[in-house]
Amino acid sequence: MKFDAFKLIQLSILLIILFFSASKLNAQPEEVIKVDSTLVLLNVSINDATGKNVSGLKKQQFSIFEDGKEQVIDFFQAEETPFASVILLDSSGSMEQSMSVARAAAISFLNGLRVDDYVSIYNFDSKITQIQDFSNSRDMTESFFNIKANGWTLLYDSIDLATKQLAKRSEKRKSIIVLSDGADTRSGNSAEKVLKNVLASGISIYTVDMSNFDGGKKDMQAVSVLKNFAEKSGGQYIEISNPFTMATAFKNIVAELGSQYTVGYYPNNTAKDGKWRAIELRVKKPNVAIKTRKGYFSPKN
Repeated sequence: MKFDAFKLIQLSILLIILFFSASKLNAQPEEVIKVDSTLVLLNVSINDATGKNVSGLKKQQFSIFEDGKEQVIDFFQAEETPFASVILLDSSGSMEQSMSVARAAAISFLNGLRVDDYVSIYNFDSKITQIQDFSNSRDMTESFFNIKANGWTLLYDSIDLATKQLAKRSEKRKSIIVLSDGADTRSGNSAEKVLKNVLASGISIYTVDMSNFDGGKKDMQAVSVLKNFAEKSGGQYIEISNPFTMATAFKNIVAELGSQYTVGYYPNNTAKDGKWRAIELRVKKPNVAIKTRKGYFSPKN
């Protein structure tokens, strides 16, 4: 009996050790996407005073400054180029009055795709569900039309997942289209950490604010989050209160993604210290608006 009791104690201790070891393995630390390539790519949208995309600009008309110091442009692409996008459809409880409009918005985006453009679609609430893997098809699965608004809002976690999926793609032009009221309620990731990963990956975020459809008071903090993701990444914040203007807005997003300029440089500052590098892009053409990411965090050893 003493032997059996001793064995039982040993077994109990072993099970406790295994339990805590498994807990450590499952407790994943914040994962930050690092830019191992030294080439910094900028996807640039240039619009005239009317909002129309400006085409035909040449490499010599562009200048790039990092932390105030001019850089040599090593990569330049101006022609229409295929892009990869992820559509994130908020299906949380707060979107109940907006779901039909959000679905129509996603369909509007798909209808503007060209043959070489690829899109993946997810919906997010208390969990994140893939509706469609990367495809150039405009046909939606039945599950897309069966989505019901329910649960919490994993906005930041869904953007983080989309960023990691796009990082695996070979296209130089990548974007995330977020259809949401902007109010994150349950993500494990912070907005700051997710935005850092987005900037490291050179992805543009287009945030479509659906909060006006519920007839309630706007959450200005949530709006600020959507605007920050869009502006810092070189995308666009779009507030749609009228479903009749939605198709035009999404047509413009597709046109912008397809006609962007892609500009790249190897930074003069080669220090891998994890610090913020501010980027300023200038164009020798009057009366134009420039959209691109505002900077990035350098890799850290």
